[in-house]
Amino acid sequence: MCLPVFFSWESGSGMKKILSICQKIENAIMVVTFVTMVATFFAQVLNRNFFQAPGFSWFEELATYCQIYMVLIGTEIGLRDGTQVSVTAVVDRFQGKKKKIIQMVSKLIVIVFSGVLAFSTIRLLRVQLLSGQTSSAMHIPMFIPYFALTLSFSIITLVQSAMLFAMLKDFVSGDGGGRMTCAADGRADS
Repeated sequence: MCLPVFFSWESGSGMKKILSICQKIENAIMVVTFVTMVATFFAQVLNRNFFQAPGFSWFEELATYCQIYMVLIGTEIGLRDGTQVSVTAVVDRFQGKKKKIIQMVSKLIVIVFSGVLAFSTIRLLRVQLLSGQTSSAMHIPMFIPYFALTLSFSIITLVQSAMLFAMLKDFVSGDGGGRMTCAADGRADS
């Protein structure tokens, strides 16, 4: 099944490179955090049921931090691919240019919201750096877990801005705001 992605990859090679780099970073983070999470949960279960070795209380904390990164990065992936749950009752009432304008306004709201959060989390990171606070089990600086917020909302802002730019370019050129493409493989939907 093809999902609606109102974004034309042909809108600019520079934009395509930026989005491609962001997608590679997101995918790498997702793979590393997922593998780490599964391995630490598995090791924790083995330790609890068979070895009962002391000093491995940090397994759960590491798995939790991995889950946080996965959820926040996954949010952007879902937004980009159009797989996030959304309420389309208002948008579906309109057709043509009005519908495209509402979709662009919606995208702009996401950009402003995530931009404000990205900026706010930078201040939070600064506080964490200055305080020197560390996690309870792993004793790592707390700015590392908090960095997930800054990273994810910054990527959301960047990628959604690029997508809005492409939507605006397609709207102005009369392309109708983008093609319907399959989010998974870029095929045109028939």
